[in-house]
Amino acid sequence: MNVTEKSISVLNDLTEINNDRVAGFEKAIADIKDEHVDLKAIFQQYSSQSRKFSQELTAIVAANGEDIETGNSVAGTLHRAWIDVKSLFGGSDRASILSEAERGEDAIKAAYTLALEKGELTGEALATVSRQAQDIKAAHDAIKALRDAAKITS
Repeated sequence: MNVTEKSISVLNDLTEINNDRVAGFEKAIADIKDEHVDLKAIFQQYSSQSRKFSQELTAIVAANGEDIETGNSVAGTLHRAWIDVKSLFGGSDRASILSEAERGEDAIKAAYTLALEKGELTGEALATVSRQAQDIKAAHDAIKALRDAAKITS
């Protein structure tokens, strides 16, 4: 497979922000009220999505005989964005919950965009990250649409 050291770093950064996304959605699921049961289901879906993405990325890293990192990422701000967002969940109104979720989705979408723009990914790593980026964008857009609808009705 022969993935470069820079590619491994990018894959590890994306793994970490996906792990942060899982934690953020799980925090939201635990904190939001039962009246928003539909959001809990959506957030569970996206949490599962990021678990799967993390597994795919770590599999590529491991297949290249490299260490899988789960500590602080090189991406710094982007990596911490979902952590910051998860601490803000707990608002009770639908628009606030969705605004915070969208903010987190902005962060992961930006991380994927940056990873692809750097041009350091090739082969399986590039194909995997490109596919995941499309799914992340779709999730972002779905949450944004829900947020916009919630703002109209509130």
